Amino acid sequence: MISNRSVVQMVNKSKEQAFNEIVRRVRKECFGKGPERIHTVFVENMAISILQGNLTPTEKFISRTPEGAEVVRSARTSMIQALYAAHVPDGMEELIGSKMVHLFSDFKVEEDMGVSVFIFEKPIA
Repeated sequence: MISNRSVVQMVNKSKEQAFNEIVRRVRKECFGKGPERIHTVFVENMAISILQGNLTPTEKFISRTPEGAEVVRSARTSMIQALYAAHVPDGMEELIGSKMVHLFSDFKVEEDMGVSVFIFEKPIA
């Protein structure tokens, strides 16, 4: 017998997976390569996504120097924030059931890992 908690976990998992696919698609369109792994959790009105395996071969080459790594980090954070500010990806607000109001993001070049915190108007069900 499946408990109510298990049903809720299955529904949440599919919502997380759908959210991850939207995030992956946007990153792939913007940078030419999407993350290899995304882990998203929903907490109150936030979707917190950890993205790993993001860098293209060109970005890896550029980031071999400290200056290059900073260029890659800056591009990865500012481009994504500008992209989402201009247009929330198709399907994201419908999936979450709320308007996205803020995106905070950062990128750690050395670990090829990024984090994005999406803030929505209402709690995520």
